Amino acid sequence: MADSMMSKAATMEIPINSNGDSRTLAEDDTLEQAAKNQWSLKEKDLQQVMVSGPNLNETSIVSGGYGGTAEGIIPTSSIKGSNMHHTNSSSSIPADEASRGVAVEKFDIVKKWGLNTYKCTKQMISERFGRGSRTVDLELEAQIEVLRETKRKYESVLHLARALTNHFYSMVQTQNALGDTFADLSQKSPELRDEFGYNAETQKLLCKNGETLLGAINYFVSSINTLVNKTMEDTLLTIKMYENARLEFDAYRADLEELNMGPRDAVTMARFEAAQEQYQIHKDKYERLRSDVTIKIKFLEENKVKVMHKQLLLFHNAISAYFAGNQQQLEQTLKQFNIKLKPPGADKPSWLEEQ
Repeated sequence: MADSMMSKAATMEIPINSNGDSRTLAEDDTLEQAAKNQWSLKEKDLQQVMVSGPNLNETSIVSGGYGGTAEGIIPTSSIKGSNMHHTNSSSSIPADEASRGVAVEKFDIVKKWGLNTYKCTKQMISERFGRGSRTVDLELEAQIEVLRETKRKYESVLHLARALTNHFYSMVQTQNALGDTFADLSQKSPELRDEFGYNAETQKLLCKNGETLLGAINYFVSSINTLVNKTMEDTLLTIKMYENARLEFDAYRADLEELNMGPRDAVTMARFEAAQEQYQIHKDKYERLRSDVTIKIKFLEENKVKVMHKQLLLFHNAISAYFAGNQQQLEQTLKQFNIKLKPPGADKPSWLEEQ
């Protein structure tokens, strides 16, 4: 009994902590603090390793267990994978920002285009129904109308000249075929050999002169086509741009006048300043295009007079020489205007192109 009491007393004297270890609470706290300090030092070492940049494949991190002597090797592949994922995420951020910037820029362009289209459509409808005012340059508008009327007349001349070329070409081909037929009959009809012979020679001569005249007419048609469909068309394209600029200018002018008549609070003043800036931009564009149109119309008129003077003289001399039967004068006319005839069959497509 005495032994049992002594063992009980001894048992009561030994304190048992929560981990079942036979150390005192002070020692346990000391060990916990040492473990925390050791783990914080290892975390600092790990951060230094990742910053200094050694090869993680050749690095091992030793982790000691709490309250024990066992050591474990932590594979560095997981750390490397997490670092690479972080790097890829960081590199994808600028790409996302760039894509977002492009999308915002496109949206702003579409927004400006829609606003400009709305204002111009509103101005055009107002002008058509007589509710809105439009800027008019009477002198320039008269010149533009004269140019359009001149283009319509020159297009008619071009159409008739092409028709004349086609008909005359058919006549020349017919004369050529008729000359060949007369020549063939002169060989097969001895009693009419002389009559068929000089008719064949006449048709061959007319065919040759007709080909020379066709060269002059083709040159005339080509020059008129360049004048109408290139030179005049370029000027009319500039006029179209000028008219669009005039419509935009009037639309923003009407918008500015509407804001000017409204209240003058902070929001309205900001809108008024923006509208005034847009008005000035479109005013400068309108005046610049108006100046371009004036200059182009002037140069076009000078070029038209120079070209038509030469072409009308060519057309008159060639037609007169042909129907007068003056072959020498007809050839001299082509030399005067530096017109070179193409050899017979040059414009005829090959048999492969006809297939």
